[in-house]
Amino acid sequence: MRRLMDAEQPLLRAHGLSMWAYTVLTSLAERPATSQLVLAKAIGYDKTRLIALLDELEHDGLIVRERDPADRRAQTVRLTPAGEARHAAAKADIRKMENELLAGLPRDEQRTLRTLLTKLAHPE
Repeated sequence: MRRLMDAEQPLLRAHGLSMWAYTVLTSLAERPATSQLVLAKAIGYDKTRLIALLDELEHDGLIVRERDPADRRAQTVRLTPAGEARHAAAKADIRKMENELLAGLPRDEQRTLRTLLTKLAHPE
């Protein structure tokens, strides 16, 4: 897993993203228009530090934050079209790198490895 993460770093930098920024974009791609608190919990990130990260992503035009109509104290976060495009491009590059890295394994072992890594990264 560490080897994959190390290999992802330069790819993410090429897209102007940190690992945490990519994690936020990925979470929002999976669960659009979520609250900041739910987002922090979903990605395992300190909610007080999340604000600065969201500020950067919003400044770059990748997300928007809006007042939650159901709770005026809360804000929802969602991807912009630019955020969707940047996430998709970074994800495609990461998938290509993973495919090259795992090319020596049979397809069923590649699937098993990806499944296990996902479970390790996102325990329920």
